[in-house]
Amino acid sequence: MKTAVNAHVTDTVADMLTRVRNANLARHSSVRARSTRMTRDIARVLCEEGFIESYEEVGEGIAAQVELFLKYKGQQRKPIIAGLKRISRPGLRVYTNHRELPRVLGGIGIAIISTSSGVMTDREARKRGIGGEVICYVY
Repeated sequence: MKTAVNAHVTDTVADMLTRVRNANLARHSSVRARSTRMTRDIARVLCEEGFIESYEEVGEGIAAQVELFLKYKGQQRKPIIAGLKRISRPGLRVYTNHRELPRVLGGIGIAIISTSSGVMTDREARKRGIGGEVICYVY
């Protein structure tokens, strides 16, 4: 599957989340997005938490992309990811301390947090006692 990656996208995280959301709706087996440190870290967290099958980096340099292999369940191929919501965005950053980290759907979903110790889930950040920027919710 060939995907054109727009060179003029300023918010690569929102672009990646939108691509995953659309690929899920269309029941694609994989989706590509521009590869940045943040998109690779988000892909790693999604893989560790079982929301995607796996991911890999394709290409190199400025044309590098991260390919995410999506996960479905059952005969109807119901997407594992029911929703993706961007929280902190370039125009409005959202930060929180470890006591006020959000719980997504009462712990069913995850919040992806960018901390001084790297990108991790809200559970991991709570366990380590660190806050940070709330990137997105996944459920």
